[in-house]
Amino acid sequence: MTTINSTRIGESGRLVVFLHGLFGRGKNFTRIAKDIEPDFSSLLVDLPNHGESEWTETFDYVELADAVAAHIAEAVAPDDQPVHLVGHSLGGKVAMVLALRHPDLIDRLVVVDIGPNAGGSTGVFDHLLSSLAALDVDRIESRTEADEALRDPIPEAAIRGFLLQNLRPTSAGYSWQPNLALLHSSLDVIGDFPDMGDAVFDHRVLWVAGERSDYVDRDDLPQMRRLFPRTTLLTVKGSGHWVHSEKPREFVSALTAFLSRP
Repeated sequence: MTTINSTRIGESGRLVVFLHGLFGRGKNFTRIAKDIEPDFSSLLVDLPNHGESEWTETFDYVELADAVAAHIAEAVAPDDQPVHLVGHSLGGKVAMVLALRHPDLIDRLVVVDIGPNAGGSTGVFDHLLSSLAALDVDRIESRTEADEALRDPIPEAAIRGFLLQNLRPTSAGYSWQPNLALLHSSLDVIGDFPDMGDAVFDHRVLWVAGERSDYVDRDDLPQMRRLFPRTTLLTVKGSGHWVHSEKPREFVSALTAFLSRP
C-alpha cells in the first residue's frame, strides 16, 4: 500500500480529513484547520505523488482512494468513528470515489469546485506541467531565481507562488515534490471520473462551487445526485476555483454550518 504523509491539527471534536488539489499538499488547508478548532480536529493529507507522500507508478482514482481510506482508518483507530471528508478539485474526485467505496468510513462529504464529470481545462494543466518540467532545477540556486525563470511562461505571480511551494532544496540543487512526469502523462485520466457502477453514498454532501469558476457545471447535478442523493449545492459569490484560499471566511462559515447541522 502507498505510504501517505499527513499532518494532524487539533485534538478535540470530530475529525475532518482534507484532500488538496493538483500541485497542492495537505498544508494548503492549515488556515482552515486552525479556524475550525476547537469544534473540529483536522487531518491534512498529502495525496500520493504530492508533498511528502510516496510516488506511484500509475494514476488511478480507485487506487488513490483506497490508499487514503487505509490511511484514514489507521488515523482514527481504535475508536473507528466516521470522519468528515473535504476534497478540493483533484482531491474532490478522490474524496467522491473514497466515499462511494468506503461509505462506513465517512460521515459527511464536502466536494469543493469539482464534479463527477468535470475535469476543467486540461490544457491549462498541460501548460503548467510543461513549464515546471522545463525548469532546470539542478542549476537553480534559489526560489527567487526559479520564480524569475517561470515569469514568462507563467505570468500570474499568485500561481507561480503556489507552484513554487513544491520546490525543495537538495544536495544537488532543487527538486519538485510532485511526480510531474506521471501527472503530465495522466492528464486524461485526471480529467475523467471512474465508472462507479451502482455505488451510492447516501449521507449528507455539500457541493461547493466558486461563482467565477467553470469547474462545476449545473449539467453535472443529475449525475451528482445519482451518486450522492443528499447533495446540497452552494455557490460562493466572487470566488474562483480555489474557494478555501480566495474566500476563507465564507468557506469556514459554510463548512462549520454544514458539519454542525444535526
